[in-house]
Amino acid sequence: MKFEKYAISEDIKKNLAGLGFKKPTDIQFKSIPSILKGEDVLAIAQTGTGKTLAFAIPVIDRIHSFKSSKRAVGIKCLVMVPTRELAMQINDVFVQLSRHTKVKSYVVYGGVEQDAQIKKLQDGIDILIATPGRMFDLISQGYIKIKGIHTLVLDEADRMLDKGFINDIKSVKKMLPGKHQTLFFSATIDKTIKKLAYSQVKSTAIRIQISPEDPVSKNISHFVMFVDMDDKRFFLERFINENPDSRMMVFVRTRVRAERVAKAMARAGIAVLAIHGEKDQTHRSQVMQGFKGGEANVLIATDVSARGIDIPDIHYVINYDMPVEPETYVHRIGRTGRGFNKGVAISFCSSEEKERLAVVQALVKKPIEEIKISKKDYARAIESASEATSAEALIREQEAWENNKGKKKKRKHR
Repeated sequence: MKFEKYAISEDIKKNLAGLGFKKPTDIQFKSIPSILKGEDVLAIAQTGTGKTLAFAIPVIDRIHSFKSSKRAVGIKCLVMVPTRELAMQINDVFVQLSRHTKVKSYVVYGGVEQDAQIKKLQDGIDILIATPGRMFDLISQGYIKIKGIHTLVLDEADRMLDKGFINDIKSVKKMLPGKHQTLFFSATIDKTIKKLAYSQVKSTAIRIQISPEDPVSKNISHFVMFVDMDDKRFFLERFINENPDSRMMVFVRTRVRAERVAKAMARAGIAVLAIHGEKDQTHRSQVMQGFKGGEANVLIATDVSARGIDIPDIHYVINYDMPVEPETYVHRIGRTGRGFNKGVAISFCSSEEKERLAVVQALVKKPIEEIKISKKDYARAIESASEATSAEALIREQEAWENNKGKKKKRKHR
């Protein structure tokens, strides 16, 4: 079923078509009808499957259908998210989808002056996307009034609850009208978080789970390479040089590591951008815009960018450092292979990180395929990144070996 067949505003349909969206993903197909009916929804789907559109389309349509003019008479929908980057990105989606409709959205977050945000709120909006800290500041000052809200959306719900925002969520829900809709969306959710989530939605909530056995999207091929910690920079340099036109995100564990890796690439003559939590919000926004605009094809990032950030055409994700939390692995590699696109993720795993790798493999419930590196190739990578065998070729060789192995097994069974 294509979007043009949905019982939603023609303006929204035109916006979707203009953005290149013709048919819904699984999570969109299963979520949109229930949300349009006003039902509570707890949706779990792999990263990159289009969760934002799954709630944005019906939320905008319901408000647009309800309003008689473009004049905003109070906030009708609140979208709570854990990070500033995600808040800005979600607002971008709402702005694009609500063009030519009667719906206005806006985003508030900390780390910047609040005066401009206050002015926009006073002008009137229908949908507010917010991080908890700044939102509660503005509520306490009387600039945000949420008693008229009929839909509460929690995006990256597991992180919202896991980071201790459960009390914030409960506080917000106490302020909302007795009859309101609650939508939980996330890529991962465990039993404890699920219990908390169900305590905040109606007993009749619709539970939607896409590919629950494998949290990694089928569009993503992910591999691991065993590399000594001190040698990782050589393999990263080689991989970037061999894929100069590819856009990639490189995830590191700390801000210090991000700066060190960025400097190492700069010394090798490779243009990269870096983002981490220690940079102020203005600088972080500039970096994200620069990366989206093609200022550099490589973004070095800490996990501040691992969740929810949707940048088109990320061809590769490199886990320069294995993540501390296994769920973070899913969100990191989910920056590629988004929507209907294909992507590749490669983890550089040192001997001291093998325990983290084991925990990740337990989460994804299968071994991550290894890209084997011969001693000769390893030595060449250290001596000169430009002379080493292509990591891309190693992937192709590994895939070819796996395919041949499968064919041999089939012949044996004949």
